[in-house]
Amino acid sequence: MSKDPRVESAIAHWAPRFVSNGILLTDFQEVTQGIDRWEDWTSAWSKRALVHENLGKEALEQQFFLSASEHLSRAAVYYHFAKFVSVHDLGEMRVAHMKAVECKQLALPHMRPPAVRVEIPYLGKTLAGFLRLPNGTNNLGAPSNHQKPPILIMVPGLDSAKEELEAYELPFLARGMATLLVDGPGQGEAEYDFPIRGDYEVPVSAMVDWLMQRNDIDHTRIGLWGVSLGGYYAPRAAAFEKRLKACIGLAGPYDFSDTWEQLPPLTREAFRVRSHLATEAQAKEYSQTLTMKNGIAQQITCPLFLVTGKLDRLIPWQDTKRMADEASGPTELLIVEDGNHIANNRPYRYRHRTADWMAEQLGLPRI
Repeated sequence: MSKDPRVESAIAHWAPRFVSNGILLTDFQEVTQGIDRWEDWTSAWSKRALVHENLGKEALEQQFFLSASEHLSRAAVYYHFAKFVSVHDLGEMRVAHMKAVECKQLALPHMRPPAVRVEIPYLGKTLAGFLRLPNGTNNLGAPSNHQKPPILIMVPGLDSAKEELEAYELPFLARGMATLLVDGPGQGEAEYDFPIRGDYEVPVSAMVDWLMQRNDIDHTRIGLWGVSLGGYYAPRAAAFEKRLKACIGLAGPYDFSDTWEQLPPLTREAFRVRSHLATEAQAKEYSQTLTMKNGIAQQITCPLFLVTGKLDRLIPWQDTKRMADEASGPTELLIVEDGNHIANNRPYRYRHRTADWMAEQLGLPRI
């Protein structure tokens, strides 16, 4: 039996992403080898996620808390990838998603350093996030050295969520930044209440407003980071939200409608569902609202670091270069010559480098 083209597409486009963000290579190979129909994707990945979830819960019962957090965080990533673009059965997708949320919630207090779940007011409801303070703070609000840390807001893309971002997060945390991972409109826990929106500066401003009320971070040193479609969201927000000190964008589109036809069908369908639209034609039209045209890119004045892969089959590297060329502030552009989408096949080319860059922008010493 030949594989469903959608399964083949998912494997071809996203294998490096899965492995670089926490899926064990053997698990990836075994699970995907056993999937012939796209309709079996979510159940197959959920079954493997349960193995890691059970290991985590066993460790919790035995009070091996660090091991528990590692198993449960991995289980959350597996459950996330069970649902990431699997929108053909929304009920099944949501069950897997809630398992990802549940596992990560169990892991949070036992992580090193620990994390806490936060809820940020937004349009009468809330956006869920994880707040993590770096070593040297007590994670209850008061820095142990009396110096409040800078903070990096990290936003996902079209089919990612906060539960996937720990691999990206750790280099920033290790360099002394606090981190705030948030599901914005159309993402993760927020996708059920809020559709995708191109003017992502609106939710980012809500995040910054919330941070300004806290006494455990330095309000003058707030950075923003985004991946994939988040690599559009972050620079777009930076064009309007001037309280941001610096911004990193990984492989975001310049104008999403310009790339529409080359996107995999799974990605177009996920965009339609998470935009709360009925037809692909409506989704294609709506994609025009995700744009840096009309002088928006020129309004970016804070330091900007953009990353793309020359072999990106989803978002052309020229989109990132155009954004870099048009931004008005200091800009660094890294084009990974042999990199795929987000250069996840070459994460060592940019993950530490961008963390070092952001640390300098936020006034942290070199380590």
